[in-house]
Amino acid sequence: MRLDRFLSNLPRFSRKDVRFALLADRVKVDGRTIRDPLHEVREFSEILLDDEVLQIGKPARYFMLHKPQGCVSATVDPEHPTVLDLIHEPDKHDLHIAGRLDFNTSGLMLITNDGQWSRRLTQPVTKLPKIYYIETEREMGEHYVAKFAQGFYFAFEDLTTQPAHLTLLDSHRARLSIVEGRYHQVKRMFGFYDNKVTRLHRESMGPLALDPALEPGEYRALTAEEIQQI
Repeated sequence: MRLDRFLSNLPRFSRKDVRFALLADRVKVDGRTIRDPLHEVREFSEILLDDEVLQIGKPARYFMLHKPQGCVSATVDPEHPTVLDLIHEPDKHDLHIAGRLDFNTSGLMLITNDGQWSRRLTQPVTKLPKIYYIETEREMGEHYVAKFAQGFYFAFEDLTTQPAHLTLLDSHRARLSIVEGRYHQVKRMFGFYDNKVTRLHRESMGPLALDPALEPGEYRALTAEEIQQI
């Protein structure tokens, strides 16, 4: 949000008051005096007027989790363990999932309290590739590769999926790169050939790959470099 909009949303400030406060160097954001009304502030920004705290800054948090099978991509579930049950951090109720996985799908999951960051990661317009390792019940052939590149028509949504890149590893194993994340999309794609997906594992989202040191159910904080890649 723009700084002038943040200030003008407070009951005590008119737009004129906001201009004067900024020009008088009375406003600080994260310890810096800011005069630019277009300066972007976030939910993590500390904002002061003189010595009065208008918004308490809080740290942005980013985690990488190796999601195991049999775990729900939700914050609360009455019947099954959730991914947040695997996170042992203070105030974890402030966290949310950036890019869900099905109950029996394993692999990379990103968890954060930064809504702007997670939107950049998951918005369709960004077209960040998501790479999955796949095992199937029946054999696959080269004709699969051409069809995945062409796209599949989903009648329920009345749409055709965007081109996807399928690499065959052998007759029953493949690696798939897609830029969408529609409901059960990968399983529905293979359903076109009546071929059941027996294992589905997400290896990466955009530039972020699952840390091979993480066992299923383990997590770690992202590095500053990893955070800035999104």
